[in-house]
Amino acid sequence: MHLTAKKRAGKTKGAIKQIRRDGNVPAVFYAPGEPGVSIEVNGPEFQAAMRNIKQGRLSTTIFTLDVDGKKTKTIVKGIQYDLISYDVIHLDFEELKEDIPITIKVPVECVGKADCVGIKLGGFFRQIIRNVKVKCLPKDIPSEFSLNISDLKIKQSRRLSDIAMPEGVKPITTTDEVVVVIAKH
Repeated sequence: MHLTAKKRAGKTKGAIKQIRRDGNVPAVFYAPGEPGVSIEVNGPEFQAAMRNIKQGRLSTTIFTLDVDGKKTKTIVKGIQYDLISYDVIHLDFEELKEDIPITIKVPVECVGKADCVGIKLGGFFRQIIRNVKVKCLPKDIPSEFSLNISDLKIKQSRRLSDIAMPEGVKPITTTDEVVVVIAKH
């Protein structure tokens, strides 16, 4: 996804509020080993990109950030929302370097709910872990982890160890944590 941005001159509250009034989003761009650069991202462009991203996949979406003509591959590392309108009010971008591993949260998608034996017998689906923190190179970033639960019965669960991790992707947490369980009413 492509986003246009420009460097921000003003760092005062008034300047930041003016950026938001203009429809843009104040942000900070971080590169490894360098101080953060204050930028403003084109608001309508970012909103259009958000509409095209599947819910929960923002953390694994790679953006090409065009800051005053210089294109850089980045990911959104932090996002802040307005408490009332839920509009995006601030973003943090992190530059991706091909040879530097990155820590990222990858969403877990449970498939087979409609065919799940335990749910058909009256149990209910409970997902405990929605994201798995992993470390990998930018080229190895998975968009999501898929976990099949169709054969689970009541009181059975799936753990992180049941997720097939691609080569080069290492989980940061222990793999014996429960991801999903079919609970009894």
